[in-house]
Amino acid sequence: MSLRVYNTLTRQKEAFQSIEPGKIGIYACGITVYDLCHIGHARSAIVFDVINKYLQYLGFDVTFIKNFTDVDDKIIYRAHREGCDIKGIAEKYIEAHNRDMDALSVARPTIAPRATDNIEGMIRLITTLFEKGLAYDVDGDVYYAVEKFKGYGKLSGRNLEDMLAGARIDVNEKKRNPMDFALWKTSKEGEPWWDSPWGKGRPGWHIECSVMSQRYLGATFDIHGGGEDLIFPHHENEIAQSEGATGKPLARYWLHNGFVRVNSEKMSKSLGNFAAIRDMLLDYHPEVLRLFVLQSHYRSPVDFSEGSLRDARMGMDRFYATLKALKDVLAGQGGTSDARQGSLTEGHRQVLEKMMTLPERFTEAMDDDFNTARAIGQLYDAVRILNSYLAEGPKEPSPEAVYVLGRSREILLRIGAVLGLFLDDPDRYFDADRNREVRKRGLNVEEIEGLVEARRLARAQKDWKRADEIRQALAEKKVSLKDTSARTVWKIE
Repeated sequence: MSLRVYNTLTRQKEAFQSIEPGKIGIYACGITVYDLCHIGHARSAIVFDVINKYLQYLGFDVTFIKNFTDVDDKIIYRAHREGCDIKGIAEKYIEAHNRDMDALSVARPTIAPRATDNIEGMIRLITTLFEKGLAYDVDGDVYYAVEKFKGYGKLSGRNLEDMLAGARIDVNEKKRNPMDFALWKTSKEGEPWWDSPWGKGRPGWHIECSVMSQRYLGATFDIHGGGEDLIFPHHENEIAQSEGATGKPLARYWLHNGFVRVNSEKMSKSLGNFAAIRDMLLDYHPEVLRLFVLQSHYRSPVDFSEGSLRDARMGMDRFYATLKALKDVLAGQGGTSDARQGSLTEGHRQVLEKMMTLPERFTEAMDDDFNTARAIGQLYDAVRILNSYLAEGPKEPSPEAVYVLGRSREILLRIGAVLGLFLDDPDRYFDADRNREVRKRGLNVEEIEGLVEARRLARAQKDWKRADEIRQALAEKKVSLKDTSARTVWKIE
């Protein structure tokens, strides 16, 4: 099956075909940089990161553009509140955004343009809209005349009469139509401004993405994406601006991810129900957050709760436990084997054949509108097969088993990389997870390590009573122990 994607514009799945063979241009709307990013931002970022990585996995040369809105009412308000200019606010929160995205293993876009670096392009586009009869000026404020663009509403499926509800519009008697939206705003006292043919002012919100997408990807490009809250009015207005100026379709495919919900409400800063990524990473491994996002289809809403995060953590623990078992077995055998696929006996060959079909099953899932939920299900199935194989094998694995396990590990890591999973060393993953729990519960690592060592000495001296007392004391702190031939491993329950 070739790649099929759900196109918001046509409301159906379509076979994907890039404009230029072997190359894909993607524009995804980025954040307005006035505050910290939350898990809702993380979902959109992770979704389009995986789409980008999967298209590269298929062999496409992808140009991925994701912008920063660095001039906006909220940024201006924040700057006034903090006593600095908008550039200072933008730099502060762009840096915070990049730290969060790096921690989540979200690849940097090919280009991350800023609105303030594209003011001249916005003025040129607005001038073109004037020439096309689609824009008008009232005392230095410039508006788009929506009733003059026949395709207005085609993305959201609304008509002009229904669009007033929920739209981001200003109450302004100067507008000819309540749905007309600002292309250029006269700057008020204390606000940043740029010179324009209509006087000193600043751009409206929507115009920036029309300019930046066309600047880097051309008049028509392959994929335009963002959260479903951007369908109307932002993306609807982008279409009106861009297609009104060029007469060409803005994008061939429109992809939108669903909301992260808390108590059935969209997570947002305005509702005060958001969890900052920075804070969540204190309690959860970044890949736990990625798994939480990816175990649902990107178009579906996701319910955010402690329970859902615990489930994702258990899933990630399961994956890394298998990866650790593979690492330990392969390290004990030097990581190599003289065995070859053609020489494997029946049992070994069956396991390897199942593992070697994993890439095909993964591609099948992802080709169905980037169905990461089904793809992760295939990974769980692979882990189940490997765990059974490990459990049934002898303590000292044969060269055939080492070969099968080595090939299986390579396949898991290659597929995991597309999803941004399995990037950590298993030992480091569990150590970091344990340390997060220790910190969260106010425990002392040195004290726990001291008790573990005291128990080791008691066992060495055959003082079983003392050893049991220490185990019980640790259990009361929710610390469990597992004795191996090499050492005692402890973890937080």
